[in-house]
Amino acid sequence: MVLTTAGVLPRNQDYEVIQLITSESVIGMNIVRDFFAGLSDFFGGRSSASQKVLKELREDCLAALREEAGSLGADAVIAVDLDYSEFSGKGKS
Repeated sequence: MVLTTAGVLPRNQDYEVIQLITSESVIGMNIVRDFFAGLSDFFGGRSSASQKVLKELREDCLAALREEAGSLGADAVIAVDLDYSEFSGKGKS
C-alpha cells in the first residue's frame, strides 16, 4: 500500500478516486511522563518518552489508513497529512 503526502498523481497514470478516509488517535499522557517531559521543556533537550508515544500514534494512524483504504479496494492513499495538537483537560491549561 502506497501512502504519499503528494496531493496529485502524474498525469499519465490512470486512477480512480474512491473516497476520503481519515484516522484519529488520542493519548493521555500520565503524570510521570508529563513530569519528565516538563523537565525536558525547562532544561532543554528531547523527551524520549514523549517522542516514543508520538511515533506510536503516527504508526497507528498510518496503519489505520492502510487498513481502511485496503478494505475499499484502494492500492494507494494520496495527500496524507499528519497534524499534532495538544489538548488540555482536568484543570490543565
